[in-house]
Amino acid sequence: MSTTSDQRPRKGHPVQFAAHAPVSSIQPDDDHELMFTVEPSHGGKRLIDFRDLKPDSLARLFAEALQRATAVGGTIGVASTVVQYSNAIRKFFVYLGECCKEVAHAADLRSQHVDGFERWLQERGLHAIHCNTVLSKPINSLRIVAAHFPDLLDEELCRRLRYISVQSAGRSRPRDAYSPFVARQLRNAARKDIAVIRARFDNDKEAAPSKKWAVLDDLIKKDGVVSYSNLAFQALYRSRYHSGLATEKLIDDVHCRHYLLASDIVPFLVLLSLETGLEIECCKALTIDCLRNPAGNTIEISYMKRRARGAEWKGLRVRDEGPLSPGGLIRTIIQLTASGRLHLSSENLWLYFHTGALVSGIRHPRATLDVWVATHGIKDDDQKPLYLVLSRLRKTQKALWYLKTEGEVRDFAIGHTPEVAVRHYADIPALRHVHESAIADGLRDALSAALKPIVLTPEEEDHLRLGTYTAATSLLAEKLTGALDVQSDVWLASCADFHKSPFAQPGQPCPEPFWGCFECQNAVITARKLPAILLFLDFITEQRAALSETHWSAKFGRVWSRITSQILPAFPAAVIEEARQQKVFQEPGFYLPPEAAHT
Repeated sequence: MSTTSDQRPRKGHPVQFAAHAPVSSIQPDDDHELMFTVEPSHGGKRLIDFRDLKPDSLARLFAEALQRATAVGGTIGVASTVVQYSNAIRKFFVYLGECCKEVAHAADLRSQHVDGFERWLQERGLHAIHCNTVLSKPINSLRIVAAHFPDLLDEELCRRLRYISVQSAGRSRPRDAYSPFVARQLRNAARKDIAVIRARFDNDKEAAPSKKWAVLDDLIKKDGVVSYSNLAFQALYRSRYHSGLATEKLIDDVHCRHYLLASDIVPFLVLLSLETGLEIECCKALTIDCLRNPAGNTIEISYMKRRARGAEWKGLRVRDEGPLSPGGLIRTIIQLTASGRLHLSSENLWLYFHTGALVSGIRHPRATLDVWVATHGIKDDDQKPLYLVLSRLRKTQKALWYLKTEGEVRDFAIGHTPEVAVRHYADIPALRHVHESAIADGLRDALSAALKPIVLTPEEEDHLRLGTYTAATSLLAEKLTGALDVQSDVWLASCADFHKSPFAQPGQPCPEPFWGCFECQNAVITARKLPAILLFLDFITEQRAALSETHWSAKFGRVWSRITSQILPAFPAAVIEEARQQKVFQEPGFYLPPEAAHT
């Protein structure tokens, strides 16, 4: 930077920077440990062991890069991501050992080694997205190495590290939602269990059933938990065993009078996710002070979404008007875990007794989920036992809300941009039938609009005869003028051109039955045809009583809908009433079924 002799910029002159920044002279530590412990911001400590990776010098660089990434301010903030990095780095070293034995030091790495690793992953059947995910981990680690040791890696390799892959990762397959049938089972089972849990705590406020139970209650209130080796617990165990009473879950039975159990967490977690649509990892990370800003039977849930870089803390306003509303559920959990917090200090909302100790937080409750589903006999859409995946509950809540809002994106896109909401939560297999039905309805409406006859009210007919066209008749004047002549009448309409039917070749007479006029663009409905139309409407109404509903709908349902929803509403009530009086003078027609024309 150009400065004066006293190292201050001169007034009125722009600041200038040197063309090349000084290069760091820091060198990698050859004595860096290959077995180390990292502790990211979330998820606890993880032990990483790279002692079996060869070459050692390159393994030390990756170890140091991983430690830097998990340090405060690093790019890795979750323990599960550390495991993913460790596994991907191991795959990279397996590839180097199989295909690149010439690589003995970091300086031997070249851009073709990164490209070769991508091909190596593809040859092993990894999907494009999975391949991209694995490939990114060693590349990110090498980027950290290049940033801290600028002269160590090959220049061409450093340019290659600017991108992950030249190939598109493609579009991910969206996680599907559960059907309303499955969601109803989950919601009913969770509500039933929560009612039982609340009743259990209410009953446990009463006196202990025996002196042995009372002794254990006092010990739990004093020490937090009692173990299997406790003499008072062993005395109760022997007493129940000799009495023929169940003892398999006695340790849980003793503590469930004071704390939630691991099995109690499942219904609360399932119902909270179904009612709020919160990401399951956000539900697990809720704290006891997450309820804020109550207003009008609603309250805001403050939660952290770690994936939202730069905007992790978010708020969701939910109902708060009963014990099973989202606000009521969280209050219930806080109330039922209050006694446990006297012995285990934790801000996490979820605190419970599990495997002989008080536990804070939810990790991977696979076994507990399977037992809960089996206990309630919850089935999937194929009537098979459901395999419950908690991460699908958010999609389920979004899909149900999508159906409730009838696909209105502005109401559906809560917490996301419309584009993200549509791509991730609307375009899923569970809602495909809704979209296909909407397309089918649109095509039917378009076909109905294209084939419907032209309806002229008496006023429009007068304007057409006098040449004073309205906006509705000006474009069709030439076509309709000939249809107003009585000689062009068929029974239920006037025909613009009987020998130019859309149902036959040009020049041939129309082959359709008489009510086919209601599906023809050549048909013109005027007031003078209303008596015949009303007479025909009476006939098909009588046929409804004589035929089965399926047979009648197939034969007359469409024409009945045309008359009642499109034709009659177009005329004033006085004109319809006059036509009803005139139809009594019409001679009744003889109905000949369409199939009779082929005999």
